[in-house]
Amino acid sequence: MVNHEILLDIRDLEVSYGAIAAIKGISLTVRRGEVVTILGANGAGKTTTLQTISGLLKAKSGNIIFDKNDITKTEAHDIVSLGMSHSPEGRRVFGTLTVEENLMMGAYTLKDHDKETLEWIYDILPRLKERRKQLAGTLSGGEQQMLAIGRAIMSKPKLLILDEPSLGLAPILIKAIFKAVKEIAQSGVTVLLVEQNAKAALKLADRAYVLEVGKITHEGTAEELLNSKTIQEAYLGKKH
Repeated sequence: MVNHEILLDIRDLEVSYGAIAAIKGISLTVRRGEVVTILGANGAGKTTTLQTISGLLKAKSGNIIFDKNDITKTEAHDIVSLGMSHSPEGRRVFGTLTVEENLMMGAYTLKDHDKETLEWIYDILPRLKERRKQLAGTLSGGEQQMLAIGRAIMSKPKLLILDEPSLGLAPILIKAIFKAVKEIAQSGVTVLLVEQNAKAALKLADRAYVLEVGKITHEGTAEELLNSKTIQEAYLGKKH
């Protein structure tokens, strides 16, 4: 359920790698209960934006306000404690730990491990329940992606950040992952999603931003962007 209260407010954000400007003064908002997606070609700055929001990179200028706290200079581990969780591109699961041990690592900010959350993750990602005693390094790419998402929601975040959850996966697994993300959103978790599968992302999202070479060039409801001729040609393939 979308609430009109802004959970994440990014103002005039600039991020540089040395002398190279990667993000050039972007502003965006995510309201409580929304699914917002950021679209863009490779190298547009999508992953840089997400890493800066979650504290893995530091902004050159601008502000990041999360749940009424200015987190622009806050360390990544403290941002997790405030209720933000980031499932990075490339999954980064702990290969020598079991599926269940990986999930428990996601709950390290909580005082006690929450069996209810664990069971809920197993409900929406049943493949993980089947594999719970298996070493994460032996899982397929799609299963590792499910595990990365499950681990990210073990901390009961207010905001879940997902970076390219469908990258390199077979269509059947992409469908399962988007179904799970939809259920996570319906449970009340706000989602900020970067996804190269623009059509799937727009079908799931409430609103979207398009990032091109570090600048936002389009924004609107997901429906507006799905119906935009420019967006169709650039990201969705032309309609015939």
